[in-house]
Amino acid sequence: MPVDGNQHGVGLLPSIAFLEILEPLPSMKPLVSILISAFNAEEWVGYTLQSAIAQTWPRKEIILVDDGSTDGTAEVARRFASRGVTVLSTENRGLSAGQNYAYQHSHGDYVQFLDADDLLAPDKIERQLAALRESDSRRILLSSPWAPFYYRTRHARFVHNSLWQDLSPVEWLLRKMGENLHMQNATWLVSRELAEAAGPWDTGLHYDQDGEYFARVLLASERTRFVPETGIFYRVTTSNRVSYIGNSDKKKDSLLLSMKLHIQYLRSLEDSERVRKACLAYLQNWYLNFYPERPDVVEELQSMAAQLHGHLEEPRLRWKYAWMKPVFGWKAAKWAQMALPQFKASCMRQCDKALYRFEAGRTATNLRVEVA
Repeated sequence: MPVDGNQHGVGLLPSIAFLEILEPLPSMKPLVSILISAFNAEEWVGYTLQSAIAQTWPRKEIILVDDGSTDGTAEVARRFASRGVTVLSTENRGLSAGQNYAYQHSHGDYVQFLDADDLLAPDKIERQLAALRESDSRRILLSSPWAPFYYRTRHARFVHNSLWQDLSPVEWLLRKMGENLHMQNATWLVSRELAEAAGPWDTGLHYDQDGEYFARVLLASERTRFVPETGIFYRVTTSNRVSYIGNSDKKKDSLLLSMKLHIQYLRSLEDSERVRKACLAYLQNWYLNFYPERPDVVEELQSMAAQLHGHLEEPRLRWKYAWMKPVFGWKAAKWAQMALPQFKASCMRQCDKALYRFEAGRTATNLRVEVA
């Protein structure tokens, strides 16, 4: 006999099983790819991976590229394989190549780039995705606050600046360049559509790779959306870090190229008097890194300033070091301004490290006492 029909066997109603098939499936949450390029990050990478694993957003993949490390970075990372971390190894090709390689192996609808020594707040990705509206396109670029720290995140201070709000691409670049502001690269959450439109990281750059890359992401975006309730922690490490320029001509050449590209990107969006003023301020702010040791770059920067209807002044030293100039000369005063803050930061870092280890040891002792 027919089960679900009339006596002639003609079905009047579909079966319950068929009804279940026809019911709309719940929309699947986006997959987020957390991508990490690591080189000689043995001391930090475990903490970074823990912060990625601890994300409250459930659908995620974590990919770490060991960029030819000579320490135990890969070994530490592989300890997290059972917790969903994929570890890929390559010869040392630099940060940008590592980011590109990780991206090529990712499948996420959104991409979270993360340096191997930084930390994500547990709800960072979840809160950013929750800030999207149904009417939003995939060209909305999500950002968040960030704070520097050495070892103890509870002492990190989130300092508000004019980039911490929803902005159009031209307004964001105008403020970054005109006010000498910085947004740490892990603050961004990028849709795959935006990443594809921006193109790969530039492997020819050895300084400000992230600044140039995210300028292109901004160019491809509709606008930024700032999510204030969460954030990331940027670890301030030694002067060997990628973001420290020092006396490296290789990094200075990369900085010059990145500056040219930033100006090109901003002027492609708007070529106005306020944009030219912001570009001139941008050139002036970075002028000290080349003056007077690189006369070739100094000449080129002055030429760029002239094209913007301006002129670069001799860089001003901060008051703490300006008095040294007439006594010891320009180069000695500049060296003091560049080196002494690094020395101070090193001392503060060592102090924070000692306190971190003391507190960790005391916590472990208290736990042993409680267990006993």
